Amino acid sequence: MTRRYVLLALLLMGGVLVTNPAWAASSAEIQEWKTQCDKGNAEKCFVLGWMYANGRGVEQDYFQAVDLYRKACDRGSANGCVNLGVMYANGQGVTQDDFQAVDFFRKACDGEEAAGCAKLGLMYEKGQGVKQDDFQAVDLYRKACDGGFARGCAILGDMYRLGKGVKQSDTDALTHYGKACDLKLEDGCEDYAELKRERT
Repeated sequence: MTRRYVLLALLLMGGVLVTNPAWAASSAEIQEWKTQCDKGNAEKCFVLGWMYANGRGVEQDYFQAVDLYRKACDRGSANGCVNLGVMYANGQGVTQDDFQAVDFFRKACDGEEAAGCAKLGLMYEKGQGVKQDDFQAVDLYRKACDGGFARGCAILGDMYRLGKGVKQSDTDALTHYGKACDLKLEDGCEDYAELKRERT
């Protein structure tokens, strides 16, 4: 179960994981994306923000990443809102601020971005930027899982296994670990197998 806490930390610390070939883009392509971002293209702003946050194809610059994620979020990119929330949660390119992080995770979740719901759930579970509330955390993890976010399913499995915010149920824990495994999260498969062994 110690993996649970590593998983939670990774969920909060990491941004949205995207398969993104942009890091291999040419300087001409990057310049074109900057032009498109300046013209209001939220997706190009998000991609550029990701590149600056991770130092892929450009020199790493958290301040630039924050500016680009903010533009993306303001223009309707839920992914931009998630990653902007992560920047506030971690104090990267901005002063660390859990309240701002919560606001951006909520905006992402309201925009149907499952990762935003999971990150908001974590903030409720830990009581960071909001009043601690395991019941609200469970609701958000469920929304993340229903939205196809594997880590949301795995953490929901943990909540059932521990009886946090829900009635303890190994059966429901197995169901959610199984969903996480089906969504190709190795930890979900391992938790499923471990709990099955414990029950035999």
